[in-house]
Amino acid sequence: MKAVVQRTKQTTLCVDGKLVSEIPFGLTVFLGVGREDGESQAAYIAKKIAFMRIFEDENGKMNRSVQDVGGEILLISQFTLYGDCSHGNRPSFTEAKEPVAAKALYEHTAQLLRDYGITVKTGVFGADMQISQHNDGPVTILLESV
Repeated sequence: MKAVVQRTKQTTLCVDGKLVSEIPFGLTVFLGVGREDGESQAAYIAKKIAFMRIFEDENGKMNRSVQDVGGEILLISQFTLYGDCSHGNRPSFTEAKEPVAAKALYEHTAQLLRDYGITVKTGVFGADMQISQHNDGPVTILLESV
């Protein structure tokens, strides 16, 4: 799995002009599911996201997790994280998991994050989503499961 984790002050997600999900502050996470990914990769990514200390403490140091600050997570499916442009200019997505299995792992990852006591909102898997976010920092972390 691959994830782009961004610390945000606010994020909204709309589909067909209608608000679907919104978080007041926390993490906006774009999650890609790879062809070989399974439940162990989902568990790894969820734990990393839940405990990642990228929020500032009283001394201005990044020492707090999304849980510590009471933030929320907006988890957005993003198969294009597996786009490969190494040959030509048009990306190949052969390393992305097929949609039915990818959706199941995406939903499983969301539940694992909820199991850590975090409020998690999601996008609409496979939909054309419009995302507006107010990045904080900016702080952007790239994660890849092992």
